[in-house]
Amino acid sequence: MRIDIDKDRCIGAGQCALAAPGVFTQDDEGFSALLPGREDGGGDPMVKEAARACPVSAITVTEKDGAARATE
Repeated sequence: MRIDIDKDRCIGAGQCALAAPGVFTQDDEGFSALLPGREDGGGDPMVKEAARACPVSAITVTEKDGAARATE
C-alpha cells in the first residue's frame, strides 16, 4: 500500500498519529508526516482507520492494485 498526505489540506489535528502511531507522526509545525521507512504502512492494520479519522481527508491510502480507498 502507499500512503499520501496532502500537506495543503492537513490542519494538524493529529488524529492519524493517535490512530496509527507506528506509521504517522507530526512534523515540527504540527502537521501530519510519515515515520521514516513507513511510506508503505509497514503492515499496520490501523493505517486505513487513521486515514478515515482525518477530519479533512488529507490522507489517501492506495492499495497495491492502484485503487485509491476512500478516506471518508
